Formats: sequence, C-alpha cells, structure tokens
Amino acid sequence: MAGWISLHRKLMDNPIYSNANMLKLWIHCLMKATHTEREQLVGNQMVHLEAGEFVTGRNSLFDEFNKGAKKDEIISSSTLWRWLNRFEEWQMLNIKKTTKFSVVTVINWSDYQGAEQQVNSKWTTDEQQMNNKRTADEQQVNTNNNVNNTNKDNKDNKKEPSHKQVYDEDSEPFILATFFYNQILKNDPKRNKPNLQTWSDDIRKMMEIDKRDKKEIGVLMRWVQQDDFEKANVLSPSKLRSRYTALLLKMNNTRPSNVATFKPPVYERSTTNEQPDDRGRNGEHTSPFGNVRLYK
Repeated sequence: MAGWISLHRKLMDNPIYSNANMLKLWIHCLMKATHTEREQLVGNQMVHLEAGEFVTGRNSLFDEFNKGAKKDEIISSSTLWRWLNRFEEWQMLNIKKTTKFSVVTVINWSDYQGAEQQVNSKWTTDEQQMNNKRTADEQQVNTNNNVNNTNKDNKDNKKEPSHKQVYDEDSEPFILATFFYNQILKNDPKRNKPNLQTWSDDIRKMMEIDKRDKKEIGVLMRWVQQDDFEKANVLSPSKLRSRYTALLLKMNNTRPSNVATFKPPVYERSTTNEQPDDRGRNGEHTSPFGNVRLYK
C-alpha cells in the first residue's frame, strides 16, 4: 500500500488523542480507506468501494493492528471492535456489517483527505507556497500577539484544558457509571442510555478531586434510587456530586420508624374467682369481664 494521508490538527481535541492505541486504530482506518472508487474481491464476492471506505473483519483487524507487537502489547479483537463501534457512536465512521465482513466508511473523508495523492514535484511546489504563506501569516500573528499579549494571557489562564480523557469499560469510573444507570433502570426501565463517558468523568472528579471513596459512592448511588424523594431528583453523577454532602448526611441519618420497634403492654386474665371489691385480696384489678393483671 502506497501513498499518504492527511491528519487535521482538530484530532488533538478528540478523546482518542489521549489513548495511544485508540489513536493508532483511527490512523489505521484512515490508511486502510481507499482514495478512489474501486472494486475489491472479498472471498468470492466483488465489493464496490467508494472513496473513504475499506473492508475489514474481526480477525483481519486483529492481525493488521497487532503486526509486530510484543506479547504484552497485543490488543484483543473484542477490544478493537468495541473501539471501532465507539468511533461510530462518536460519528467518526459508519460500519455496514454482513455475515462475512464489514464495510467501514470514514465520515467526511473528502473534506480532510482531498483527491488522490499528488505527484512529488507538484507537492513540493505546493508545500513551498504553503510554507511561504504560513511564514507571512505567522509574522502578522506575532505582531498582533505582541500588542495584545497581556489580555490574551489573562484569558488563557481562565480557560480549562480541552483535553478529554477516555474511560475504558473496565475502569472504576466507567463501572460505577454503569452501576448507577442500572440502578435508575430499576425505577425507569425505559430510561434512555446516557453518555457514560461524561458520567465516568464526573465520577472520576468525585474520587480524585473531592477525595470520595469509591465504595461510599456506590452505596450512595444505590440509596438515592431507593429513597422515595431522591430517586426522582438525583439522576446523574453530576447531580450526585453537587449534593453529595447533603445526600450523605440524609442517608446516614435515616433510621427505622419507632412504630416498628414499639411493643404494646401485655394483659393477662387472672385465674382467681375472688371478687370481694374493686381490688381483690391478691391485688388483681376486677371488672365485669373478669380479673385482669397488667404486665409492664
């Protein structure tokens, strides 16, 4: 396979940029995609491919991705396929599945990759022109930056980093996020599935920033979905985090009702037949219904 692909700088803002193997898988998809419309023989079937498409499967993807990898660096086929489906959820590609293979389409391929690879001499000329224009633009930007440097620095200091962390399904935040969603489903089976990556990030903040214990978080998640009032109000980790202290105090102060532990006094009828007056010789209370002894 010859030729080249383009990588846009916007990739640095994508969640996969913080995961080396997911980034490698995305680059693999870009390199596998065809630049031009063509036909490809797959087994005994001819498959028509548009620009930006390629044919793959679990076994072929596993072999190609792990080529030359050390034993402890090999990524399983199930993990690779899960990541590929996650790319589809993030609208980076589409997967058309058949019983024998899958056709993957990279979304917006033509916007970022352009036409087929160009002749080296023309590429060199274009690159030189681009570099010259870039130099002039950078000089203008530097001049503007010198004038507004102080204001820009102040604004940049207030900005939060755009870096987004990706949580694997076996990570503690993702496990807790899934657990909380399952607790909500017990009360609302038709509840739409949330963005578990966003939920996982809120849970990570509880553990790392707020220093909350993961077991305590899980207990509180179960409790809020069992409480008659809170189960309708706390439906996300962000809400749980914002009210964490109040909810924890409420959970810890919850006690069984006093009615459950109250025992009424026991009354027992006397076996004596003596009824000399309102109070018998042996201290029994008398009434038209017989003698009754009170035990406290």
